[in-house]
Amino acid sequence: MARMRTAILISGRGSNMTALLEAARQPAYPAQIVLVMSNRPDAAGLARAAEAGFATAVVDHKAYPDRASFEAAMQTELDRHGVELVCLAGFMRVLTPWFIERWTGRLLNIHPSLLPAFRGLHTHERALEEGVKLHGCTVHFVVPELDAGPIVAQGAVPVLAGDTPDSLGGRVLAVEHRLYPLAVALVASGRARLVDGRVLEHDVAGPSGILVNPSPDIGEPAA
Repeated sequence: MARMRTAILISGRGSNMTALLEAARQPAYPAQIVLVMSNRPDAAGLARAAEAGFATAVVDHKAYPDRASFEAAMQTELDRHGVELVCLAGFMRVLTPWFIERWTGRLLNIHPSLLPAFRGLHTHERALEEGVKLHGCTVHFVVPELDAGPIVAQGAVPVLAGDTPDSLGGRVLAVEHRLYPLAVALVASGRARLVDGRVLEHDVAGPSGILVNPSPDIGEPAA
C-alpha cells in the first residue's frame, strides 16, 4: 500500500513535528513525510528536520503583501512535493477559508485542550482557572472556524493538586507526542476519514490513555 505523502507546517521548534518524523521512520507507518515547511526562516524545527534527512522549505509570510498571496505560495510548494495530507504542528498563522477548503479532509491540527473546551490560546491557564479535573489535547480536521473541526482523537491527563500551567502543559505535551502520530496514522491509512462533516472510524485500537472520539463534553469546565 502506498504511503500518503504528508507535509508538516511549523513556525517554531516543532516538538510535535519531531514525534511525527520519528513515527514516519517506521516502514509500516502509513504516512511518508515529504516536506517540512515553515513561515519563519529562523524556525528551529527546520534545522532539526534537515539534519534528520527530510526536505524543508520556507515560505516567509513577511515577504507577501497579503494572506492570499502567501497561501498561494505555500500551495505551490505543496503541489511541487505532491503532498496529499497536511499536518499543522505549531503553525502560528490563521489560514483562510480558501486554503482550508482546498484541503478539506486532508488538513489536521493538534490543539492543547480537550475540545470543545478551551479553544484558542492559554489553554492550561484556563483549565486551572476553571477547575476541570481532566485536561488534554485534541487532533482534529481543520475548518474555517478556529479549533472547531471534527475530532479524530483525544488524549487526557488528570489535573493534579498543585499543578501550574507549566507542569500541566508538560504532561499534556507528552500525550501530544503519542497522540498526533496515532491520529495521522488513522487518517493516512483510511481508518479515519471525514464524511459529511463527521469523522468515521473503523478498526481503531489506541494505546492506554488515548481516547478516540470520546463524548464531546469531556473536559468541559465544571459547573
